[in-house]
Amino acid sequence: MDDVRILGGDRRDILGEGPLWSARENALYWVDILGQRLNRLSLADDRVKSWDMPEPIGWVIERERAPGFIAGFRSGIAYLSLDPLRITPLASPEPDRPGNRFNDAKADAVGRIWAGTMPMDGALPTGALYRLDPDGAISRVDDGYTIANGPAISPDGHWLYHTDTKLRTVFRYALRDDASLGPRGTFIRFENGWGFPDGMTFDAEGGLWIAHWGTGCVGRFDGLGKRERVIALPASQITSCAFAGSDLDRLFVTSAALGVDEPAGGALFEVDPGCRGLPTCRFGG
Repeated sequence: MDDVRILGGDRRDILGEGPLWSARENALYWVDILGQRLNRLSLADDRVKSWDMPEPIGWVIERERAPGFIAGFRSGIAYLSLDPLRITPLASPEPDRPGNRFNDAKADAVGRIWAGTMPMDGALPTGALYRLDPDGAISRVDDGYTIANGPAISPDGHWLYHTDTKLRTVFRYALRDDASLGPRGTFIRFENGWGFPDGMTFDAEGGLWIAHWGTGCVGRFDGLGKRERVIALPASQITSCAFAGSDLDRLFVTSAALGVDEPAGGALFEVDPGCRGLPTCRFGG
């Protein structure tokens, strides 16, 4: 097993997700979706601070034009400020799907957010993929997801990757200049024994790092979708990963304690990826 650090002492997440590197704060943010909590790890001293949320929270993304965040909740998308806590609703695109929640999201280099929804019980394909533009307009760009996960944008900005964890499949769309998407195509179908694809991120060399739910590892895939490296972790339910640090050479990995009895289940991990990541993009609004 590669060298693995556990951060945050004995604290554990029910469903840790959505790691976000904040260069302006020298900190890593991540959420506990079912624990309804936002966490912050200071890279200066490894201290963790948490904020309780009023409902399940799937992700946060920093804003470019103002302090604070955009966040995806069960009820929709909102502006989020901390200390004092302030939540201002922005968009609720699924009033006809009350059983859904937002699950995972990424911003692109233009300042748009790509975010997926899923049913709370993960049973039926009622989830969708949305684009939130910097002016606040939101569009449904694809539909029929059961467990929408891990948006990732290729380093050249030409491709959007999105996962349906239940189908064990990572899809790929051409990302056009007008922000429309090409047809959905299959990029990776997880093999038996790999578990289920969850959150993901690109490194600067074009490698796609994917969290493997159920098999306790993160894997790096090349441009053809071939798995070429695996880093094992001491927890089975691995949920997402993000590069962080001043040189973007530290890989942080979230996990879940949900449904398992493991000492490290739900911990935040750090591993050495042997490569660098890409700068974190912010929401342009």
